[in-house]
Amino acid sequence: MADIIVPELAESITEGTIAQWLKQPGDTVEKGEFIVELETDKVNVEVISEEAGVVQELLAAEGDTVQVGQVIAKVGAGEGSGSASAPKEEASEKKEEAAPAKQEEPAKETKEESSKQEESSDRTIASPAARKLAREKGINLSDISPVDPMGRVRVQDVAAHGSKAAAPQTAQAPAKSEAKEDDGRTTREKMSRRRQTIASRLLEVKQNTAMLTTFNEIDMTNVMALRSRKKDQFFEQNDVRLGFMSFFTKAVVAALKKYPYVNSQLDGEYIVKNNFFDIGIAVSTEGGLVVPIVRDADRKNFAEIEANIGELATKARDNKLTLADMSGGSFTITNGGVFGSLMSTPILNGTQVGILGMHTIQKRPIAVGENVEIRPMMYIALSYDHRVIDGKDSVGFLKTVKELLENPEDLLLNS
Repeated sequence: MADIIVPELAESITEGTIAQWLKQPGDTVEKGEFIVELETDKVNVEVISEEAGVVQELLAAEGDTVQVGQVIAKVGAGEGSGSASAPKEEASEKKEEAAPAKQEEPAKETKEESSKQEESSDRTIASPAARKLAREKGINLSDISPVDPMGRVRVQDVAAHGSKAAAPQTAQAPAKSEAKEDDGRTTREKMSRRRQTIASRLLEVKQNTAMLTTFNEIDMTNVMALRSRKKDQFFEQNDVRLGFMSFFTKAVVAALKKYPYVNSQLDGEYIVKNNFFDIGIAVSTEGGLVVPIVRDADRKNFAEIEANIGELATKARDNKLTLADMSGGSFTITNGGVFGSLMSTPILNGTQVGILGMHTIQKRPIAVGENVEIRPMMYIALSYDHRVIDGKDSVGFLKTVKELLENPEDLLLNS
């Protein structure tokens, strides 16, 4: 008999939540095969079985909080069914054999239909929250048409499907709070572990830093024209599309070199200036905002940065980021413009003392010399810890980013 134990996750992570059991009691599992998905504060981790055999027992349910080193399942020898529902089907078939002939066929069909529905639902790709909501509403995941082009079922898909067809009624009368939810006036949803952590850390940053935000605006005419001229050639040469993030990343690196205190962190009575440029790129996912890191951005060219950002964004949305992908950034860029945000005050990320907020590009009348012209403009914001960075450095940093992006040839020279 082998124990499935919660592995060491990271130095700062001591517990996780059972997001989804990939195997059930009676299922056969091979050595090295994934058996459970754990949700931690930062990423989801799939745990493997160290032994081949049959799952004998699950010692924690989906949604339970488990500690590092805790035994959560047992794998032993035996003949597996390959499906947790198989033993139940065999038992029910034996009972059906003793039943009258007239009742045998309908009962068998009912069991087979139920089994098929369970298997179909298990094969459906869905988030843990979506599975939980579907169970609560009595909805088969395979009946849902997800919005996600990759076919992943999310909470909003389950909710939308549930509004079209009423969920089965239970025999017991609902509690008072449940009755309100059934009325459709409110929906009560427990925060995921990651969302709770995000909330806690954002509040901690607000309470424990002297955060201030300064703004500027960028005329995006030249960088947009350069991108338009070079994007086809860039794609042919590098097999990756030229976006704005590589321009902003390069501009930020150049500005950080000029204003090193913005690339630092506070450690008690010490200011620790980073001599590396690991730039975090905030990515919105179903579970919340995550910040994977572009390592050594100062040593990468535009194509390498674009490829790195694309790879990290894909991993984030597929829930495949590792702890190594998200640890140790020195500065962060967040782009609210993809959602249409015109202006915002981004909150600092962890112990970093600066974060740059990008916003939507909007055409506005701008004075150019003695004339007024319509130009594509973007507001940018730098939130910073005033305990470390003075107004002179914060304004100078933002002005440098603006100047480099308005003169992208200078950006190429500086990079």
